[in-house]
Amino acid sequence: MLPLDFSAATSIASHEASHDDPELVAVHDYLRRADPTGDRFASVLRDTIDQLLNGEATGRYDWKTLFKTEKTHAGTLVEINLQREFRFVDGQAMDYRIADIEVDCKYSQQFGGWMIPPEAMGHICLLVWADDYKSRWSAGLFRVRDEWLNHGGNRDSKLTVKAEHRNRIMWLWHNADLPKNVLLHMDPADREIVFASKSGQQRLNELFRLVQQQRIGRNVVRTVAQQKDYMKRVRGNGGSRSALRPKGILIMGDYESHQKVAVQLGLLPPREGEFISVRVSRAMTHHGGQPRVLLDGAEWVVALDEDADEMAPSLPTHTK
Repeated sequence: MLPLDFSAATSIASHEASHDDPELVAVHDYLRRADPTGDRFASVLRDTIDQLLNGEATGRYDWKTLFKTEKTHAGTLVEINLQREFRFVDGQAMDYRIADIEVDCKYSQQFGGWMIPPEAMGHICLLVWADDYKSRWSAGLFRVRDEWLNHGGNRDSKLTVKAEHRNRIMWLWHNADLPKNVLLHMDPADREIVFASKSGQQRLNELFRLVQQQRIGRNVVRTVAQQKDYMKRVRGNGGSRSALRPKGILIMGDYESHQKVAVQLGLLPPREGEFISVRVSRAMTHHGGQPRVLLDGAEWVVALDEDADEMAPSLPTHTK
């Protein structure tokens, strides 16, 4: 999920930002041990943005459609959801105690826009940024010192980090991949087709038909279906799996058996709460060395544009 050179870049930045601050190092090391890949952190940010959008009730998928009050609430939700995920102890002066050190949490949707309160002076801040349009996020640690801050004229006297002192931030994860908001980034014409139907089931069918070979999160499914039983709408027995099977489309979920099929077809496996759809074809000579999977006694490959639709095979029994 993170860039290949990410660890090296982080190590260099960490050394520059914190070699003389053992508390910063201690908090950094604690968080990296708790989440070595950053996947847990990224999932919290993805879920928090989706929580604000509340797609099941509103059909929204775009940050710009949030009310100002909802955007203002984002920082509080990030703080709460990170604490729930990592079970941080409440701080006395700041939000958390991490590695027995007081840490405040500040989120901004704009990189560098963290608003630091005067009472955080001298403390460590966990600075978090996520941008749904860029599908990127960062989290780093910063020791709040007056000389490294901009003193703005806002009413509550909050401060920001001077651009020239952002190198003082000890990055935990920097410019890493945020799980993609599929609806936000899909072709507008395709998105219009998805939302054209009044039927939640038909909208889901179009989603899995048009968005293939990409991870589709549960919140995307919830937003498109806008129904309480949205998961039922994906499965067979009348759901998208059975509706799209005649078109040769497989919809794999996060079951281990489905993940193995995805990998054998050369696709990214769905993670927890995700789906991935793909049109398949029986392996023929013209498919050459394409990755293939054995299902229903035949070998299958990802279909090429010239391959005609055919009934897709059955997916393996669900196992975890």
